[in-house]
Amino acid sequence: MTMGFVAATSTGIPSRAARNLEAAEWADVGIPLLANPRDVIKDLHTRHLPSPSTAVVAVYDPDGRVRASASFSGRVGVFDGWERRNALLSHLRRVIPHDLRLRHPVRTAVLMVCRDGVPAWTPEDGAWMWGLRDACTLHGLRCGSYVSLTGDGWNVIGENRAGRTPNSASWSRQTGGSRSLPEETPKPLPKAAAAR
Repeated sequence: MTMGFVAATSTGIPSRAARNLEAAEWADVGIPLLANPRDVIKDLHTRHLPSPSTAVVAVYDPDGRVRASASFSGRVGVFDGWERRNALLSHLRRVIPHDLRLRHPVRTAVLMVCRDGVPAWTPEDGAWMWGLRDACTLHGLRCGSYVSLTGDGWNVIGENRAGRTPNSASWSRQTGGSRSLPEETPKPLPKAAAAR
């Protein structure tokens, strides 16, 4: 038997291409549907006023209430889910303890990424989706919906649900001008958070 052996040509390092999910793959993962995506997206937008290149991750209790959320600026042009996963995990650890002690995840994480470009799936979205799925596994959460927020409005990838408002320019109208978030530079976690 040759169970567990890797072919000699393999480096044993995961492929960057494998750390990216297509929209069809995402739909097949069995992500729980948002009961009312418009309300969820408007609520997250109001809480964080994301500008382009901003990600908003939110954790929901089983009753649908937001337990914690965080927004941060990410580098544009990242197609590897590993980097996206690390950023998401870092911010999740700051805002909510992990649920790894539970036999089955009960809380759900949803990710909304405000970006320029087309509303349909892009390779950058694929990296974010891979990162969200992996970060949820490592933090003991259910992987929830992935939403892109562009100039055309919002789009729940893999669910064929979309709307015009809010959109990637809505933050500017609400703040009355421009603002910028710091580039994604995760700070060292406090010892208590790192031990969780």
